[in-house]
Amino acid sequence: MGYLQLAEKTSSEIMEFPKSNSKVCGELFELAVPHLDKLASELQITNIQPDFFKNIVIPLSAYLLQFPKRDKPYFVGLNGGQGSGKTTLSDFVQKVLSLDSQKSVIGFSIDDIYKSTEERNELANKIHPLCKVRGVPGTHDIQMGLDVIESLTMAKDKTLTPIPAFSKPLDCHKPKSTWKVFEGKPDFIFFDAWCAGVRPVSEKNWKPPYNDLEREEDPDGVWSKWSNKELKGDYQTLFNLFDLLLMIKVPNIEYVYKSRWLQEQTLAKTLQDPSLLKNIMTQEEVYRFVMHYERLTHYILEEMPSISDIVLKRDEGFNFSYIKTP
Repeated sequence: MGYLQLAEKTSSEIMEFPKSNSKVCGELFELAVPHLDKLASELQITNIQPDFFKNIVIPLSAYLLQFPKRDKPYFVGLNGGQGSGKTTLSDFVQKVLSLDSQKSVIGFSIDDIYKSTEERNELANKIHPLCKVRGVPGTHDIQMGLDVIESLTMAKDKTLTPIPAFSKPLDCHKPKSTWKVFEGKPDFIFFDAWCAGVRPVSEKNWKPPYNDLEREEDPDGVWSKWSNKELKGDYQTLFNLFDLLLMIKVPNIEYVYKSRWLQEQTLAKTLQDPSLLKNIMTQEEVYRFVMHYERLTHYILEEMPSISDIVLKRDEGFNFSYIKTP
């Protein structure tokens, strides 16, 4: 059983996951597709498969729109490797849900709650030099995320909740004055993270270094074991808040390397400040960066499909299909 616990939280019955050719999905598609096309253009996404909106975004949105109104927001987690499309999927589904005047929605990413450079440098000096590189468990300010969720969950009509935002090219949070501010209490909170819902790996049969990065910089596993231990703390507190967990399952780690490079190229296209282009990683730098994630990614690809409530398969041609639904 995954994270879906709605039966325990409401006496109302949740309908089955709708088919893309159902009447409800057809009507929702007609309403939403102009807005989705516009959002795709704004995000400069050009490689969307022809039926992605119809077969993927709309059925998931229609499913969530069935959820009965309750006082507490539904908390939806999205898991997927770097460049798998989890943030983009979250953005599209949020757009569809927001078209319903009765629904309010907000989302943010684990990428928005990184620890500061100073905090990571402190960890690097105290624990291991690799701790300065953002991304793995232990390099996020999970309490910041929990505070945001609590503020949104306990909000009154006029409560203002700032939503953190992080600049990857600058490797720091954007000025708080530029953060999006959500007013009131949402019906849905979306949270995407490459490690969403993941539990710590047993150290009983801890495997030797996975790649060049680990062989050269962490041969004794000091850093990788530290990161794994970090998963036991606040990360689990946050993940246990999920009402629903969706996973985007990619074919293998090689796919993650390619997807993360494509993501970096897209980031370069969307930068408003040309001076930041110097901070965009090269392909070689991206591949080295992804090595930080490889150990846990192998575990995620093996274990998370059974834990997740919904699993989307993304193939090497960037095509999506549902392989597990409620």
